[in-house]
Amino acid sequence: MKPQIDVAVLTNETGAHLGAYFSALKEIEAVKSVFLSDPGGKQTEFARKELGPKLSQVFPNAKTLFQKEKPELALVTMQASQAPAAIDLALEHGCHVFAEKPACLSVSQFEPLVQKAESKHLNLSLALANRTNPEIQYARTLISEGTLGKIYGVELQLLADQTRLTKPAYHESWYAHKDHAGGGFLSWLGIHWLDLSMYLTGASIAEVTGFTAQAGGQPIDVEDSAALAFRYDAGFLGTLTAGYYLNRGYQSMIKIWGSKGWLEMLPFEDRPLEWSVNHNGKRYRFEKSLEPRGYTPAVRKAVLAAAGESEPLLSSRESLRIIRTIYAFYDAARSGKTQSISAE
Repeated sequence: MKPQIDVAVLTNETGAHLGAYFSALKEIEAVKSVFLSDPGGKQTEFARKELGPKLSQVFPNAKTLFQKEKPELALVTMQASQAPAAIDLALEHGCHVFAEKPACLSVSQFEPLVQKAESKHLNLSLALANRTNPEIQYARTLISEGTLGKIYGVELQLLADQTRLTKPAYHESWYAHKDHAGGGFLSWLGIHWLDLSMYLTGASIAEVTGFTAQAGGQPIDVEDSAALAFRYDAGFLGTLTAGYYLNRGYQSMIKIWGSKGWLEMLPFEDRPLEWSVNHNGKRYRFEKSLEPRGYTPAVRKAVLAAAGESEPLLSSRESLRIIRTIYAFYDAARSGKTQSISAE
């Protein structure tokens, strides 16, 4: 019989992507029951509707939940300023954690949580769900098998809509305020592409520099625009252009060049993955299914990892690595000086 586990969802009125998380938990057979911590009760009705009988019980706070129940995994989704305390409580009660990014306001908040997780043989994984996409997995295999040869350079682009920033509801939300969110575009969306660049190449970003700005002039105190340059510990260089520039939708690109060829991903242009080898001009295209993708396979990986059946989506150290990278960028933009990122 396949193992099943109980999952705690720790959230509140600021929880992000709850629809995707509830849908995933309902679908995943390895999830036996879901316990919900929802101070204020803002998400309870939605949870009951989405989870149905899998929602076992609702608690007024996470402390009471852990006093009554012993879930194996906690899914934490709340604003960055509130997440560290919830993560710490879950770890204290012997619970693996799958957390919505960025899950903290600084490295100094997140690093002790990783240390606690490691001391208890638990995993703290950020919900960087793009890792599970089939084209990402295929591209990672191409690179690891040496198809591109020695990596020479990386170019990243991720753009989203400026329209969302013009709405009064957004101005009042936690995403628009640094003391609640930690940062803007980089910590919310750019974090995905930076993590993928390290995941795909097997190299960590070691030095960073760049600029952040508020291109749209909206009344927010986080960046909506960023231009970054970085050096990986393997010696090659990369860049990222990121921002809320569009009227609607997304534009994105991941391009990686090597001594034997290159690969390019343009997912929002219906070109999820193309590559060329031996510089012969011939292009190959990823023709396999693009499913499953999104939050369900990522949550499934976290559930199976908590059940001892799989590796986690990110290890605790990989989660710490991307947090260090994001906040080093903010330090570089603020100081005007290149920042080195600790590998420890």
